[in-house]
Amino acid sequence: MRRALFVVLVLFVGAGIAWASGTKKRKLPPYEFGGVTINNYSQQAGLPPVVFDHWVHRQYFTCRLCHVDIGFGMTAGATKVRAMDNMKGYYCGTCHNGRMSVNKKKVFEACAREYGREEFKRCVKCHALERDTAKEEQFYRFADAMPKERFGNGINWEKAEEEGLIKPLDQLEGVSIMKQKLKVQQDFSLKAKVEGMPDIIFSHKKHTVWNGCELCHPEIFVGIKKGTSKYSMVELFDGKYCGVCHDKVAFPQTDCLRCHTKPV
Repeated sequence: MRRALFVVLVLFVGAGIAWASGTKKRKLPPYEFGGVTINNYSQQAGLPPVVFDHWVHRQYFTCRLCHVDIGFGMTAGATKVRAMDNMKGYYCGTCHNGRMSVNKKKVFEACAREYGREEFKRCVKCHALERDTAKEEQFYRFADAMPKERFGNGINWEKAEEEGLIKPLDQLEGVSIMKQKLKVQQDFSLKAKVEGMPDIIFSHKKHTVWNGCELCHPEIFVGIKKGTSKYSMVELFDGKYCGVCHDKVAFPQTDCLRCHTKPV
């Protein structure tokens, strides 16, 4: 009898632990949202990890340019960028080559063959040793001039592009291959599974401005026909399908009515 009670107690406690395993994530401050830490080889070389801020680059370039033409993976550390790659003009070195200019400002060169005091000043622009308050102030100055958003980094990037406040570059000479543009598909609705929740209106037009077609198809969404890829909200929250971008860089999925927009 005692043994049976003990087994029941163990099962009850185990179930309680499993039930309590869901946790509330820390809400990132706006200047941290979209930040990625890259640490494949940095510490081995005696350097702090690279802290990559999407907001800095997103104001100048489309997602497609970096993740398709230049070849960055969609998860932190997946690309395994080496200093030698950058010095040969790949990945970060595509733009950070000491020759390219953005808004008439020269882009600093990434990585150095020789390591000295002057090179170290360049290294710590990416290999962040401590919190950079100057970059935080730079973010807030930029964000103040942009349309506001409730979540994420507080910037409505879609409106910023539509209103011409930013003009992200989608092609780089010597990197991108010029090709004929495809006809953008019409918006379509995706039925909500919860009663009372509006259906989703998915806009290819809004997504292709930043992503083209090839960022999403065929690796994230296998088919190009509506209904081919089957997925659930649990999978989205787990970082799959729409969750590959949303919650990490694009606006968080906690903003339900950004997607569920069809009138009930």
